[in-house]
Amino acid sequence: MPSNIVILISGSGSNMTAIVRAAAARRWQARFGARVAAVLSNRPEAAGLALAREQGIATGVVDHKAFGSREAFDTALAAAIDAHAPSLVVLAGFMRILTPGFVAHYAGRLVNIHPSLLPAFPGLNTHQRAIDAGCKVAGATVHEVTAELDHGPILAQAVVPVLPEDTAATLAERVLSQEHRLYPQAIEHWLAR
Repeated sequence: MPSNIVILISGSGSNMTAIVRAAAARRWQARFGARVAAVLSNRPEAAGLALAREQGIATGVVDHKAFGSREAFDTALAAAIDAHAPSLVVLAGFMRILTPGFVAHYAGRLVNIHPSLLPAFPGLNTHQRAIDAGCKVAGATVHEVTAELDHGPILAQAVVPVLPEDTAATLAERVLSQEHRLYPQAIEHWLAR
């Protein structure tokens, strides 16, 4: 049985693109029976959807604005995901807080990447918070998703130095380049286990 990967995005899809490229370059289909089966977004205008379509990957939109509650959105999103029979659901810049019921439905097969060295700086504005705290290093963390935001078991981390001249934007750029390397590696490790 194939290992279908469903990737959720909200924007440009740069991490999704890195994962798709790694899947092809590292022959995940031949080695693990794994493929990126679909890319779904909560935003119809997400640029990453066009990139996924260019790669021949199925895409879909479940617009969160069309739902009266977080639970109703998550129910519709889960139905769209489950149509692709995923072994793994990957949050790649998916900017929605998910309900405990959604997280429980995908327990053990829902992963996220966060732009800090968790448990430090969960939530938003991570780069500025790291600079403000005087951190000498920052980075990214791939973790399993649990009901508590940015607190699931850590699967992999990458470290980058915080330079004296860094702004939140320059630090974010360096961290993102590491995310593009780290996330595919962590997924491959998950597939191989």
